Amino acid sequence: MTLHDEGPVGADALDRVTWALRRAELAVTALKEQRLRSLGMAAAHYSLLIAVHVDPGLAGAELARRLNVTPQAVASLVTRLEGRGQLERRPHPRHRHVQELHLTDAGRDALRKADSVIAEIEQQITEKLDTKSSSQLKALLDQVTDAIQQVQPADPLNRPVTLRKDGTPG
Repeated sequence: MTLHDEGPVGADALDRVTWALRRAELAVTALKEQRLRSLGMAAAHYSLLIAVHVDPGLAGAELARRLNVTPQAVASLVTRLEGRGQLERRPHPRHRHVQELHLTDAGRDALRKADSVIAEIEQQITEKLDTKSSSQLKALLDQVTDAIQQVQPADPLNRPVTLRKDGTPG
């Protein structure tokens, strides 16, 4: 008997779609981290900046839900980006204890530079796959997202968890 025969996973574990998705995600994330490093930015910075760009005025708690991270992680990152002058907090017009997040001019500039790097990564992927395969892959990934949303259980607070078109929970 070999170790593989008595393992805790099925023989097909490494051939599953979910494992292929995870490997692709790790590869893309590693490349993003490497390329964004030259801008003094991490992939998490880019994700936060683009989320605030897409939906200005988000509060930290909502941003944490959308990025699927803890509120503490968002608070730390917001503080760092605020220190860089890329984000600003503004009081919510109705809730005095809530602060809205907005990009500054420096934040928009940082996002523009970072998005250029991400667009280059996208171009490398699409060139390797060709236009037809890239379109098919995107359509298939959209179908995966739809399928997961149909079977995904509610979160612990009994709210349905759905993903936005940009892939963030919302």
